[in-house]
Amino acid sequence: MPLVSTTEMFKKAYHGGYAVGAFNVNNMEIVQGITEACQEQKAPVILQVSKGARAYANHTYLIKMVEAAVIECPDIPIALHLDHGNSFELCKDCIDGGFSSVMFDGSAMPYEENVKIAKMVADYAHAHGVVVEAELGQLAGVEDDVCAEEHSYTDPAVVQDFVEKTGVDSLAIAIGTSHGAYKFKPGQKPQLRFDILEEVSRRLPEFPIVLHGSSSVPQDMVAKVNKYGGAMPDAIGIPEEMLREAAKGAVCKINIDSDIRLAITAAVREHFALHPADFDPRQYLKPARQAVKDMVSHKLVDVLGCNGKA
Repeated sequence: MPLVSTTEMFKKAYHGGYAVGAFNVNNMEIVQGITEACQEQKAPVILQVSKGARAYANHTYLIKMVEAAVIECPDIPIALHLDHGNSFELCKDCIDGGFSSVMFDGSAMPYEENVKIAKMVADYAHAHGVVVEAELGQLAGVEDDVCAEEHSYTDPAVVQDFVEKTGVDSLAIAIGTSHGAYKFKPGQKPQLRFDILEEVSRRLPEFPIVLHGSSSVPQDMVAKVNKYGGAMPDAIGIPEEMLREAAKGAVCKINIDSDIRLAITAAVREHFALHPADFDPRQYLKPARQAVKDMVSHKLVDVLGCNGKA
């Protein structure tokens, strides 16, 4: 099965009451852990590449690793998606370079500029058989080159105008999620604005909605990182039951990155602490890969509900 777009994935997810996991990839072990979990769970998957990942691993290496995953996991649909493309040029480069889906993120721009560039990206992408995600509202937090101190919720009153003017295929909205591993302050109660999600869904019936910044930051992983020499005080994420509730509605794609980073870091730190003589990267990257696989399997079954939907 070649790389696919997200069109059919989202249509099935919308009507099936589940969401497709969009997991960020940066190296071979991450690609393997994610796709092996999805193959075993018979789940569709979106592999996301950020601008930072392209700078770190090189576009060509990432493309070839994903192509290898498509061969090794022939029973599941795999989409390759640009995460947070911040310019027409970057989106175009990924479209020309083999991605099946791109995101243009103009959420920090004035509304009319966001509309203008999103439409340019959508027009070019559609002419090349590629689908487009855009964003309204802004998430706080830090993820690669994406950084915002203030959170601004999506205004449901403008979503229909934005989609009609741009022609984008899915829309990321801000309802209280945020980037990174420190989503809430200590003592602050995590909450999502389901009222905004419901109003957006009413104004855009059967239109795929996306949630960014949706890692749950499992406290057992945080504890393991800290136990073995890490320093991650007060790392807090989105409760998984809230994400499952969102997946039952119009949310068709949920982005998860920090949880994978946590799983890898916890596994590597534990291995070094328990096996201080090891210096072969295969010795500690093997358990790291398994930690990614275990984390993704849990998300597919218990959070996203997309297991068995391939």
